[in-house]
Amino acid sequence: MLIESFVASTRAVEKKANATTAKDIGIYLHEYQPNPSLKSYFKKSSTQPNCIAANATHIFAAQADKSAVHVYNKDRNNHEAIVPFQEPITCLALAGQYEGAGTLVMGTQGGRLILWELATGRLINTPQAHLQPVTCLAVDPTFNYIISGSSDSNLHVWSIPALLSFSQPSPNDPSQPLPLTPSRTLADHRAAITSVIFGHSASKANFALTAAKDQTCITWDYRNGVLLHTYLLGVSPLCLALDPADRAAYAGCEDGSIQLLDFYKKPSLLHPLYDPNQQSTPTQPPASDHWHLPQASSSPVLCLQVSYDGTTLLSGHENGKVHQWSIAQGKFNVQITDFSLPVTNLLVLPPTGFPNRRTPSLKIHHVVKPRYESSLDSSRGNGSSSIISSNYTFTAQLTSTLPLPDAPTGASDLDDALTHASFPTSMLENGINELAALSNPSPHASHSEHNTLKVANEGLKTQLDTALCRQREAITKVLKLEEEKFRRQEDDAVKKARKKRRRIRMMEAEERARKVVMGATVENRAEGEGDTGTVVDGEDGLSSDTDEMSSE
Repeated sequence: MLIESFVASTRAVEKKANATTAKDIGIYLHEYQPNPSLKSYFKKSSTQPNCIAANATHIFAAQADKSAVHVYNKDRNNHEAIVPFQEPITCLALAGQYEGAGTLVMGTQGGRLILWELATGRLINTPQAHLQPVTCLAVDPTFNYIISGSSDSNLHVWSIPALLSFSQPSPNDPSQPLPLTPSRTLADHRAAITSVIFGHSASKANFALTAAKDQTCITWDYRNGVLLHTYLLGVSPLCLALDPADRAAYAGCEDGSIQLLDFYKKPSLLHPLYDPNQQSTPTQPPASDHWHLPQASSSPVLCLQVSYDGTTLLSGHENGKVHQWSIAQGKFNVQITDFSLPVTNLLVLPPTGFPNRRTPSLKIHHVVKPRYESSLDSSRGNGSSSIISSNYTFTAQLTSTLPLPDAPTGASDLDDALTHASFPTSMLENGINELAALSNPSPHASHSEHNTLKVANEGLKTQLDTALCRQREAITKVLKLEEEKFRRQEDDAVKKARKKRRRIRMMEAEERARKVVMGATVENRAEGEGDTGTVVDGEDGLSSDTDEMSSE
């Protein structure tokens, strides 16, 4: 049975006189489907929006108005660590969150980014890039890009490999970008950025969606820095959520309503976001796509999440309530729970219970706390080719067998083409020709077609022979490794048997020597006891005579 859960966090508020709250501030792990119920609770954690991140083993929470991040262990259900920083952390995001060891990306009040490698403790600090605090962060599905939004209305696109690289370009080389700086800036919003999300695609056609307090949402081609489409709303959006199939987006607004952004509302032969005829004109969604709560329940939407199957929507509100919305009906459905404190973050976790779900190859039992390396930080940007600290250590558990070096990966040309923006022309032409040949078979194939098929068969045979050869080589390597392992075990067993026989012989020799010593000691003692017996007999006789004389 599949079980779907979500993580909710709350923010502390000033208590009014004679006011009570049903629950304390903290982080709640709540089951959503099939039986809504509270599973666990972590106390004393107050977070602002966009300040929660989670992976398969840990939950990270940046504390409101504090320069610290709390780390919670989901497996042990405890508070693992408190990690201090030099300035308040205003937002969080995880790169590689469900692939084991990842990197925690943090935005600061001073407009900088901090990257923390969870399995090594390495810390990367960027210079100030935003003029005001960073309000939101997002990591793309390929874990290659970060978008940071700020109260200064600007968005920066960062390259994760460039930030984590040990070799940084020299600042004196004009042909190279400055080290630890954004790749590009997106500056079409006119007010503070409130939320940013990426599409789910791993191709080059993926997009990003941003929301700001200027009452607009904008879709971007973030790889090239191109504005794709602008949506005009009648109220400021505070948070965003995306459909699992990237068909639509949902914006949580200040008045407690939900705004639907349907990407396929207008017909188009191309993808609507990439259609040049629709990019130049902003869109104002119709009133039917604006969903409202009952008047008595209206409260600003601080966080928003879509369920795994894309049929329901979860919204966290300023008044502490978590509501469920029906996407098919486009209206409020039911209240899930009430935390009595502002619900600032919601994270829907991947469902559990799949029979053959792939497990990550790495697992972190304990995060490695950050350590500041002054030598590494001071030398970055000098054009050095290798700046690796001597105590750089990766700490994680391997949960699966590593692949052999020369083992075939099994990926086909079609698998590679699916991750690109479009199919190669040659592949499309071959597919069309094959379909045409199947639909219109010729009774008499020409000599050239026969030769073509013969060459194709020979090529397939060569590929098959190569694959079989690689398989035999891989099997031979495995057998050699097993044989060496068996020999080592046999050698260890022989060495142990020899040591055991030597110990037994030494013990037997010691026992014989002890018996010889004990035998000599017994003989000496027997001789001493014989001499003592003669004296005793004389004394006994004397005592008898004396007794007889006394009796007379």
